[in-house]
Amino acid sequence: MRSIGMALLAISGSIIAAPVALPVAVVSVAGYAALAGGVISVISQITVDDKTNRERAITNRLKKDNQNLPRDGIK
Repeated sequence: MRSIGMALLAISGSIIAAPVALPVAVVSVAGYAALAGGVISVISQITVDDKTNRERAITNRLKKDNQNLPRDGIK
């Protein structure tokens, strides 16, 4: 969802900042799309469960550290 919101922001920002004269309706729709994209991005970022992500990262790091690696550098 965050990627969709960021895409909406990028596309609408490009339309709003276009160096050519565009109809008012197109620029207005781009403004609303930018607003929607921002809201989507913020909400999707707020709803991420940081605790689960942190625990997963710690578990992956521990698995990586506990691998049996040769001591002489030969693989």
